[in-house]
Amino acid sequence: MVTSWRADPGTLVAAVALLGGYLLALARRRGPAWPRARTGCVAAAAATVALVGCSFLGVYDTTLFWTRAAQNVVLLMLTPLLLALGSPVRLVADLLPATRRARWSRLLHSGAARALTFPIVVTVVLVVPMLVLYLSPLYPLTLRSPVASGLAGTVLVAAGWLYFWTRLRIDPTPRTDPYLVTLWITIIEVIGDAVLGVVLWLGPLVAGGHYAALHRDWGPDLRTDQVVGAGVLWVGGDVIGLPFIGVVIARMAREDEQRAVKIDAELDALEDVADDGPEPDPAAPARLWWEDDPQLAERFRRR
Repeated sequence: MVTSWRADPGTLVAAVALLGGYLLALARRRGPAWPRARTGCVAAAAATVALVGCSFLGVYDTTLFWTRAAQNVVLLMLTPLLLALGSPVRLVADLLPATRRARWSRLLHSGAARALTFPIVVTVVLVVPMLVLYLSPLYPLTLRSPVASGLAGTVLVAAGWLYFWTRLRIDPTPRTDPYLVTLWITIIEVIGDAVLGVVLWLGPLVAGGHYAALHRDWGPDLRTDQVVGAGVLWVGGDVIGLPFIGVVIARMAREDEQRAVKIDAELDALEDVADDGPEPDPAAPARLWWEDDPQLAERFRRR
């Protein structure tokens, strides 16, 4: 685990392209200073890609079931989360001319984009790829073909990024669903991880012919190897999801604070207008406090 490393060309090209493209776009950008934390997140995302392909996880990814499972969890959950925190959509938008930026904004907020990023849709996009990968002939194919393995990894990263992009809302998104919806979606994702983990734990061996043909005389036996991999897929995704939940809660609290500040400013403006206006009629009925609240006035207005 410590000394097994390799220089996998495909992995290195993907990691360099990810970070290099982001830094190139950042160099061409004009405007306010870009937060360093966002650049650091994308650098970390590229590092995770290099790690899963060049460390012992990559060396033994066709030899042990659990190392391939760890790879896939990182590519689906950790790499996309870090990439979404880097705000790539906003960075690309900053590079567009004003005319194209307006067209991009219209496309981003179109009905089709809103439908494709509906919470149920992005949840399915996050959960289904792992189920298809492990419960279909695709998994043995990824063990035999580097091209199929690379395409599968790319799909996992894309699916995870779509989920985290629309749920974190650090970048502009077609929808602005409440963050509470995101927490419910996270629960569904946890259930999906559990289903896959139980099936692999109790079900038949996946790609058993491939692993048996290796005649490996070290490490766990085939059943134990798959049970460990099932645990990695089940628990690993949930553990990686904890920082995501923390970010969602923090952004939800910040959004509530910003809404409270906006409401306070509107109420102060109404009070200023009232102070500058004519003296109130003593015979007029007293106004209740919620009648001046912008969000509550319409709901609780007098009949």
